[in-house]
Amino acid sequence: MSVEIHPTAIVEEGAKFGENVKVGPYCIIGANVSVGDGTKLKSHVVLEGHTTIGKNNDIHQFCSIGVPPQDKSYNGEPTETIIGDNNLFRENVTVHRATTKQDHKTVVGNNGYFMAGVHIAHDCVVGDNVTMANNTLLAGHVHIGDFVQMGGACGITPFVNIGRGAFIGAASAIDRDIPHFCAALGNRIRLKGVNIIGMKRRGYTKDQISEVVEFYRIMEASALSAKAFVEHPENLEDYKNNPVIQELVEFISKSEIGLPPFMS
Repeated sequence: MSVEIHPTAIVEEGAKFGENVKVGPYCIIGANVSVGDGTKLKSHVVLEGHTTIGKNNDIHQFCSIGVPPQDKSYNGEPTETIIGDNNLFRENVTVHRATTKQDHKTVVGNNGYFMAGVHIAHDCVVGDNVTMANNTLLAGHVHIGDFVQMGGACGITPFVNIGRGAFIGAASAIDRDIPHFCAALGNRIRLKGVNIIGMKRRGYTKDQISEVVEFYRIMEASALSAKAFVEHPENLEDYKNNPVIQELVEFISKSEIGLPPFMS
């Protein structure tokens, strides 16, 4: 096992490291932290709590992962922070451990790209291949699907769900659920069409994408709310074979806080 630890780093007894891990200057690693193979900590990185860091993560200076949540009910319980593989965390990214209010875990998936100043709060679940631009802030209990892209300076309120493949414009204030492959932006957030580029990148056919766009436009033009619209079977009859529309319908049906209005 080859672990390179700078002499100025502080590593508590009990911390575990895989092969080819590099711990840079002035990092602080807690006793219950596990760091996977090939992960690099640039400098001044703090890893605390019951935290598991996967393989080949690149964590830049002044990142703070696994520290206590900003929640007044938290009382030092041994909740977890779990980070997957191949993530990039740029300067000043913070990921807080969970509270005891949900699954006791804050989870970040694989292949994420988290730019400077991103904050991922307690009990959040972030999927794979997610990109968050600078100063995007997630409040507690937020769920982010796979392949979501978020512009800079976005803010998400607690318990919001963002479906996979969604695209969120910069400086958006998100207080409602965003369905799969939808585009949205604004303060407050509004839905603005389908993320067609995202669907193409995920390999959906031209016909499937066209059906999703058509379904979205019909739903937008309806006098019904999105949730009421999908509760009418006749509105879904022509789209039974489209997997994305079926996902959309399920997502909308299960939304507890509702969807944003459509942008006029």
